[in-house]
Amino acid sequence: MTPRLTLINRDYTRLWFGQAVSSVGDAVFSTTLVLWVATVLAKDETWAPVAVSGVLMASSAAVLVIGPLAGVFVDRWNKRVTMLRTEVLRIGLVAVLTAVSFLPIDALPAGAWLALVYATVLLLHAAGQFFSPARFAILADLVTGDADRARAAGIAQATGETAWIIGPPLAAPLLFTAGLQWAMLFNALSYAVSYIAIRSIGVRPPTAGTAAPGATGKSASRQRPSVRREFADGLRFFARSRFLVALLLLAVIGQFGIGALSTLNVFFTTDNLNASAHLYGYIGMAMGVGGITGALCGGRVVQWLGARRSTWISLLVSGVLLVAYSRQTGFIGGIALLFVFTVPLTVLNTAMAPLLLAAAPADYLGRVMAVFYPVTKLASMLSAVLSGWLAGSVLKDVAGSAGGLRFGPIDTIFAVSGLIVVVSGVFAFFALPRTETAEKTTGKAPEEAGVATAAAPPGPRPV
Repeated sequence: MTPRLTLINRDYTRLWFGQAVSSVGDAVFSTTLVLWVATVLAKDETWAPVAVSGVLMASSAAVLVIGPLAGVFVDRWNKRVTMLRTEVLRIGLVAVLTAVSFLPIDALPAGAWLALVYATVLLLHAAGQFFSPARFAILADLVTGDADRARAAGIAQATGETAWIIGPPLAAPLLFTAGLQWAMLFNALSYAVSYIAIRSIGVRPPTAGTAAPGATGKSASRQRPSVRREFADGLRFFARSRFLVALLLLAVIGQFGIGALSTLNVFFTTDNLNASAHLYGYIGMAMGVGGITGALCGGRVVQWLGARRSTWISLLVSGVLLVAYSRQTGFIGGIALLFVFTVPLTVLNTAMAPLLLAAAPADYLGRVMAVFYPVTKLASMLSAVLSGWLAGSVLKDVAGSAGGLRFGPIDTIFAVSGLIVVVSGVFAFFALPRTETAEKTTGKAPEEAGVATAAAPPGPRPV
């Protein structure tokens, strides 16, 4: 009899536990660094906002620069060993920064401290570009079937959302009472727990032709083309797959539709919802709770509706709710709608997991994810920059009314963003392949049919 505390299966439960502890550690670490730079290192300095933004830019640079190439190596290497080695590397990086942080703050110039922080963040996120695709690929071995894969994706998202609800409140007390060193030590220990959890997982050995990290010898060199050639092969595979291209287009459209929230929601709260900036934290809490709710019920929704139908319905509902949110003028109604908006958005991410896992053979999964994540990250960054520019320049003087409804710059941007998400839902309805058709055509099970049709037929990735 399966123990009650087991999630899907024993090995997935161990992988999840490691992720849960590590995610809380990451949330504490990231929040602590931002707080330390803003309130200690750059206290009362005019360059404090720029210094804080440097932390965020370092993480984004790792995703955009390292991510695409990391997929080549992840496809080459043993996925479990890759995860273990990245955890060891991350433990070492955080340990070094922890040791240096015991120095008095005036022992090094501010520029040296910032360089050390930025370098650590960059390298940690660079290691993450190897860890995340490897973990995603291992899920294909640990979890089978669309329903269980969607359930696993929902659990992972709920865990991530919970970590960012638990982590930040822990960071401030740790920093201001115990000190920077203990907050970072907490993160190093979280990576150690993740390492132990991953070591306890039993996965199938790599298929023939898949070299483990550190493989050497003439036979390995004969079997493996150059990194550049494998990278090009991955791009060609991606470009020739109407299915993957459709997924990516949906992801980019969705990011452009939703990315404005991350930049403008604080101004929408004060200007449109007529609330104090001190209440902005409740906006994030509402989205976090909505994310957890959507993640926990996402697997069941996918089981009822199927991954394809869940995807386009979630996009349509999210877009309509974002338009409705743009028309809110009261704080209570705003946070209520934002909570409801986040639920189908998270169901969408849950539905995408089985589609992505079925989109490519196992030896291409690393490169597939290494294209998806950086491109969608770039789309999110561009959306944030574009929406900020529009609100502060082109649309800053927009004001009027129509049909009794008042319009301003930020609510107009949110309304247009919602319509873009609705358009992506319509596109998903026509672009995503029907699983039943694929199964009849290939004679394979649904999860296998997705792989068989990936090179020919058409469909978003997690937004």
